[in-house]
Amino acid sequence: MIQSASSIQKRSDEKRGFKPKTYKLSLTAIEKIELLAREKGVSQGTIIADAIMNYDGSQKS
Repeated sequence: MIQSASSIQKRSDEKRGFKPKTYKLSLTAIEKIELLAREKGVSQGTIIADAIMNYDGSQKS
């Protein structure tokens, strides 16, 4: 059976432990994420994930 590209991508994401997610952010936040990603040479998703991990760590006191 031939699978669609979206079904192949979905299986791949699930296998690797990824899930697509959509958020509404201010244009300022989006621009900052894009800038940081370009400067550091990583994906925007990596910037967001790192920010969440750093935020979580800074809240534990």
